[in-house]
Amino acid sequence: MGAALDRDAIEKAYDRWAPVYDRVFGRVFEQGRVASIEAVERHLGPQGGRLLEVGVGTGISLENYSRNIRIVGIDISVGMLRRAHERVVENDLTNVEALAVMDAKHLAVPDASFDVVVAQYVITAVPDPEATLDEFVRVLKPGGEIILVNHLGAESGFRRAFEQGFSPIARRLGWSPEFPWARLVSWAERDGVRLLERRPMPPLGHFSLIRFGKG
Repeated sequence: MGAALDRDAIEKAYDRWAPVYDRVFGRVFEQGRVASIEAVERHLGPQGGRLLEVGVGTGISLENYSRNIRIVGIDISVGMLRRAHERVVENDLTNVEALAVMDAKHLAVPDASFDVVVAQYVITAVPDPEATLDEFVRVLKPGGEIILVNHLGAESGFRRAFEQGFSPIARRLGWSPEFPWARLVSWAERDGVRLLERRPMPPLGHFSLIRFGKG
């Protein structure tokens, strides 16, 4: 397991990415975003519900959710959130209740506040993934879902060797490429949390859609 990511380094990295993030990563991450939004819609159904999007970034997903889904978005990067606020205004997204600077490990929201928690490309970019997931469970209502989209480290072979070699550079960019699936499995071996799905995502299956259920 590599050294823990540093919060200040992550914040500075994503502030630097903010002006160009959508152009650089928008197309690469598009299918994962679409899949996570579809998973939210299936879980909530036509009645909608309340959603927490952790790592909302520039708000690139916000306008694609149904308007009957009430959204709170948080991010550690002020630069990213500035663009998200602009998006909300430009698209008149009245279903977005709030956008706030917040640490995912210390969510300033009450217990059982949300029907779904979504974190796209986040879990490998926080210093303490397990504690962050614990917070997701805390703020989730019974019967709710945690929906993740993330790169997971290869377990063997050339890609594993590449990820380990690339890790020092990736950490300066704000993420950990060698994060293993086994960490999520171990975290989920607890009362009240169930693994519902793990589905490979493009490009080349290097990313996964992962769903956990509470209760």
